[in-house]
Amino acid sequence: TDKIAKAHRDEIDKAVKKFFLDNYKTEVIVHNTVGAIDGATVFVESVGEPHFYTYAIVPVDIEEEKVLTDQVWCQEGQVEYAIMGGLYALIFEEELATLDRYLESVVEKYPVVGVRKEANENTGGSGYMTPYYYLTIFDKTFEPLYEMYITNPKRPKEEWKNALNMNELDPKMFRITIHLHMAKPNTEPDKEIFNQVILDLENMDGLSPGWYSVFLHDNNVNKKSAIATKDNSLEKSEPDYIIKQ
Repeated sequence: TDKIAKAHRDEIDKAVKKFFLDNYKTEVIVHNTVGAIDGATVFVESVGEPHFYTYAIVPVDIEEEKVLTDQVWCQEGQVEYAIMGGLYALIFEEELATLDRYLESVVEKYPVVGVRKEANENTGGSGYMTPYYYLTIFDKTFEPLYEMYITNPKRPKEEWKNALNMNELDPKMFRITIHLHMAKPNTEPDKEIFNQVILDLENMDGLSPGWYSVFLHDNNVNKKSAIATKDNSLEKSEPDYIIKQ
């Protein structure tokens, strides 16, 4: 399917852009197309705010060597939750900026790195993502905002904020998963750096509500799956999250 997808790249790009505009009122940039069983997975990024990454699947008829551009589809809930993640990031923009600044300072101070932006663009597809973390939403409180988005995605930030009932927010329904990597190859994850990051985050005020996980990996990332978690990875996660109200 890879060869067929590459041969029909322009067709696929057009069909996927149209699919997101028609179904989600969202303009997207197409970053990468990967052949899968009976189809091509197309990784996209939203234009402007709310910002998120997601993907769509374009079926491929292998025998006919055709792409079925009129049958583009997405896994159930996947785009909806990506949009909700983008809305969360927009509403808690200042709080996430605090986290961004802190993680950027960690990377400057210690021999650790995040993932390259291209990795998120080309294989991410998981909603709101930065080079250092991604956001997962399990909560129904954002569903009314999603309905607002589908009727009109271009609203001022204050309108989104006012639509969210802050008193109903349950931190355990928002997971912020931080992944850092050792900067140099063949270096074991550093426990001192890891413990310092945990301590800093536990004592930090002004972060957005959620359950935070932290992972520190060595430098070897599986290129195909972009997964870094291995036996030597250090992690603070389930059930021992850092909880911010």
